[in-house]
Amino acid sequence: MTIDLSLRSTPFTEVRLLADIGATYARFCIEPAPGQFEHVAVLPCSDHAGITEVIQAYLGTLPELKPRHGAVSIANPIQGDQVRMTNRDWAFSIKEVQQQLKLSTLLVVNNFTALAMALPGVGPQGRLQVGGGAPQANGVIGLLGPGTGLGVSGLIPSGDRWTTLATEGGHVNFAPSDEREMRVLQHAWKSMSRVSAERLISGPGIELIHQALSSGRELSTAEIVRRALQHDAACVETLEVFSGMLGSMASDVALTLGATGGMYVGGGIVPRLGPLFAQAIFRERFEAKGRMSDYVARIPTYVLTAENLVFQGISTLLSDHVPDAGGSHPLLERVRASVATLSPAERRVANFVLDNPRTALNDPIALIAHGAEVSQPTVIRFCRSLGFQGLADFKLKLGSGLTGTLPVQRTQVRRQDGTADLCAKVLDNTISAIVQFREALNVDAVDRAISLLREARRVEFYAMGNSAIVALDAQHKLFRFRISSVAHTDPSMHSMAAELLGPSDVAVFISSSGQPPELSRAAGLALERGAKVIAITASQSPLARKSTVCIPVEHSEDASTFVSMISRILHLLVVDMMSVGVAVRRLPSASVGSEAPADGQQQPAPGVLISHVE
Repeated sequence: MTIDLSLRSTPFTEVRLLADIGATYARFCIEPAPGQFEHVAVLPCSDHAGITEVIQAYLGTLPELKPRHGAVSIANPIQGDQVRMTNRDWAFSIKEVQQQLKLSTLLVVNNFTALAMALPGVGPQGRLQVGGGAPQANGVIGLLGPGTGLGVSGLIPSGDRWTTLATEGGHVNFAPSDEREMRVLQHAWKSMSRVSAERLISGPGIELIHQALSSGRELSTAEIVRRALQHDAACVETLEVFSGMLGSMASDVALTLGATGGMYVGGGIVPRLGPLFAQAIFRERFEAKGRMSDYVARIPTYVLTAENLVFQGISTLLSDHVPDAGGSHPLLERVRASVATLSPAERRVANFVLDNPRTALNDPIALIAHGAEVSQPTVIRFCRSLGFQGLADFKLKLGSGLTGTLPVQRTQVRRQDGTADLCAKVLDNTISAIVQFREALNVDAVDRAISLLREARRVEFYAMGNSAIVALDAQHKLFRFRISSVAHTDPSMHSMAAELLGPSDVAVFISSSGQPPELSRAAGLALERGAKVIAITASQSPLARKSTVCIPVEHSEDASTFVSMISRILHLLVVDMMSVGVAVRRLPSASVGSEAPADGQQQPAPGVLISHVE
């Protein structure tokens, strides 16, 4: 799976603004066509009061260009609209910055999420391999990079696309590997109570390492590098210790992610060290993992040398939020063709949707109305003018045609929300979860489950708590299809019921978390009795490991604090898939001794009509 941005040369209808904002410098460019970066400029952050001011300063140098879509990568976690930078005293609202800059689209992402998104397009000419190993096809890719801080991210293959991990892995605890590193840690403890990996594996960290190894002598990172080039022993040792620490951290990330697709080192420091980067020490420490040494030795490590990688990453992410020039989405074409027939207010909604299709897909009605500068009823009228029942219906049709990674957004219901907002948020949260589940659905597992149910003499459903209603619904459906079935929802009965199963039976276990020991114990007993076990639960849970077939449902809700609602709906959908599959493929069981239809088609149980089947 690779992305070659150089082949995507069709110009955009409007140029796009891209920015990479770190703690020290902000880099900008204008993108007139995919992968084409012009007017690249670097501005010091310290010269400007905030993010709006530094972007306006850059755009002020290009008065002839008026981009309407922009994307910003920033060295900071992004959690909602409000952003407060960790290593700079800047705080801002994404929506307010978008309005101040008069942008139709403003995407703000973590800088290492953006860098990770560019990795599939990096070829041998854009990286330097350090040590041995070879990437595994479609393997997870890991990324870390020291700069002002320590960024950590990864890429997970998902079908024909990649899913990025937005992590704060640089803030894990630092762990020394030898006596020299223990000395460094003890020195750091003098000025800070907790020492994270970022404190030492970074630009400021190089200065701390040098202080620890040279009895407190203070030098800047730039000066340490300059003196190391002149063979200053203490500075050379400083960079060796830094390289070893980086190697240990890289292998920790590789083991955590299972990064068989390779570990990449980016950031603003290592690529600039050149020959001062102690490659041998880095790789030696990367492979020094005891019992897991053989595993990590097969993983290749690379130093990124290509230019503009962050720009390439945020360009890819922005393209998922802004329609391409071709406008190939049929629903967007329908909106575009209907603009002239809409009222002025509805036209503003149409233009907002055309400019921000993914925002329109994921945001609640209140934010869509705010972005289009109309009332919420106008958004509903716009949907109905196009022939849809309402916003939920419109979003379903829009989501079914959009490609790329869907940014699923959960919008919290607030106590002050009116009924319209409350309903919209509940619908939007559920729609987003269903769209995400549709993309991640393991169809092979569903097919295997249907096959097991078709051959079953008896089917028993096991669930507890909030999942009990799903088990009862499933039992009702299969009983209507003339399949002997029963639901067990009392945890005290689970093990006793499972002990009565036999080789011709199927037990279906339903659980959001897959953690309850009562369910795992009953699943184990069912397997011991020779029954087949189907688990509808989280893929890495104890219950999933006790199953013959697991249909993974990864939507996570804190059941200890909240009543699980969306996961229940996803479980009901899985039950519907299995039930319909069994009904349309199973011979009538009520007509004992009857022959199969002459055309060979298997029919549902007599007298049962299914809404999904014509």
